[in-house]
Amino acid sequence: MRCEEVMKRDVQCVSSRESVQLAAQRMATGNIGFLPVCDEAGVVLGAVTDRDLVLRVLAHGKPETTPIADVFTQEVVACHPGDDLVEAQTMMAKHHKSRIMCLDEQNHVVGVISLSDIAQQSSEARAAKTLRQVSEREARA
Repeated sequence: MRCEEVMKRDVQCVSSRESVQLAAQRMATGNIGFLPVCDEAGVVLGAVTDRDLVLRVLAHGKPETTPIADVFTQEVVACHPGDDLVEAQTMMAKHHKSRIMCLDEQNHVVGVISLSDIAQQSSEARAAKTLRQVSEREARA
């Protein structure tokens, strides 16, 4: 199965200049915990997660006007829509990420795959293995 067959396509980006409050509002409205951070041309710079907002904003008492640039995760873990889903699972496990972006050749986001997408599409054994490997980050903390 290919990544494009399971990825969510309705992905919004947030600018690194926008506030953490705006990101949090978009997450709340969309019932999501992850937003790609993109430049003006739509090229992915990283991502901001609900976890980033809690640990890097709320925990440090930063104001709601704090720009995303100050708190987002700059590591980009991504696959391409034509990649095999197993490759995406391997990258998620290796980097301990519960979501992975699907990028086109110009590094624009065309989709996102989450652990729940993996669970719905993969064998139980493969999904469980990926979940175990991704969750090792929490076990180390």
